[in-house]
Formats: sequence, C-alpha cells, structure tokens
Amino acid sequence: MTKIHSTTVLAVLHNNQVAIGADGQATMGNYVAKSNVKKIRKLLDGKIVTGFAGSTADAFTLLERFEEKLSAYGGNMKRAAIELAKDWRTDRYLRRLESMLITASKDELLILSGTGDVLEPDNNVAAIGSGAMYAQAAALALKKHAPQLTAEEIVRESLNIAADICIYTNHNLVVEKV
Repeated sequence: MTKIHSTTVLAVLHNNQVAIGADGQATMGNYVAKSNVKKIRKLLDGKIVTGFAGSTADAFTLLERFEEKLSAYGGNMKRAAIELAKDWRTDRYLRRLESMLITASKDELLILSGTGDVLEPDNNVAAIGSGAMYAQAAALALKKHAPQLTAEEIVRESLNIAADICIYTNHNLVVEKV
C-alpha cells in the first residue's frame, strides 16, 4: 500500500511576531490524494501553534502526547517538547511513528523529530516536509532583504514560492499567528 505523504510547513519569528503555515497537499504515490489538509493546530487557547509533516495519524498521536506534556509542565513549551522527544525516542510504540513537528510560541520556535531531536532553528526560521528547503530559503531571503514584511507575510510568500517549485506543495495555505 502506498503511503500518503508530502507537505511543507514553515514557521517564522520576525520583528517580535510569530507565524506558522502549511500547504494543504497530501500525496499518495504519484497523485494528489487531497488538496486541503489542515496541518496547523492551535494548543493552549492559541498560545502555542503546531504544524506537522509526515503521517497524519502519527502526527495526531504525537500532538495528543504533546498536549498532555504541555498540561503536565504548566504550558512550558520547551520542557514539554523535550519530554515528548524522550518518550518518542524510547517508547516502543511511539518510536515507530513517522512524523515531524514544529511548535511555536510568541517568542520561540522548535523542531521535534522521532530521533529525539528538539532543535531551535537558526535565524528563527523552521521548516519541515518535502518543500522545506525551498520555503526556508525564501524565508531567509525575505527576512534579510525585506525586513519591513510581517512574519505572516514572510510565511505566506515563502510557502507560495515553495509551491511554485515543489511538486509536493500546493497553494492551499493555512497560516496562523501566535
């Protein structure tokens, strides 16, 4: 059975603003299975926003666990992310989950992976998924050469640039601000 995959998720912290966005494409083999998947989720009444790439069912499992960790650690995003990454890496069931997460609060971005990584990205730009490098390159260029743009504008334009280049990224964007 062919796996459903492919997405682009981008988060930018710029001028004291945070925005995270994703395209809506899910690909199965060599065709588009769905074009309007929502890959962005708000947690803690919108204080934390997450985006996921990879298996949707796996991502939902991880998001539920992340939300539990946020509750257990009083909303401390970094601590919750570290604890989730520990579990993800060592738990026999979680270790098989194929997904990546970006988490964003008003002043912090993190990338989480199943290998136990919790990364604070350089230049306050986080990207995951098949179009990640296109979106990240565009966001870095816009931050440097168009500093007057808002974080939301940078995310939207960068995702549109990625969608123009990457066949696994489309123009059905969902963008949220923290």
